Amino acid sequence: MSIGLTHYLVLSAVLFCIGLYGALTRRNAVIILMCIELMLNAVNISLIAFSSYIVPQLLTGQVFAIFVMVVAAAEIAVGLAVVLAIFRHFSGIDTNDINLLKW
Repeated sequence: MSIGLTHYLVLSAVLFCIGLYGALTRRNAVIILMCIELMLNAVNISLIAFSSYIVPQLLTGQVFAIFVMVVAAAEIAVGLAVVLAIFRHFSGIDTNDINLLKW
């Protein structure tokens, strides 16, 4: 029995659902950022799986996955900077306590 495209897509869907659940239910900003990273990694798995099973000669899925990783690194850098600024201002990173956009 070999591993097929559906196995990779099921793994990707499970990882994405775990990340989505964590991002929607958690209140800690660092855990929310980690869950967003998990969702982006699930997308990378599906991109590479589609690329290797549909057009194995081209590396389009791998190139898109590298772009997603670059965007994820930038997102983490900006997200951690925002979390640090919020922590300095509020002495905590609970997302329920943050209401900076309200008057």
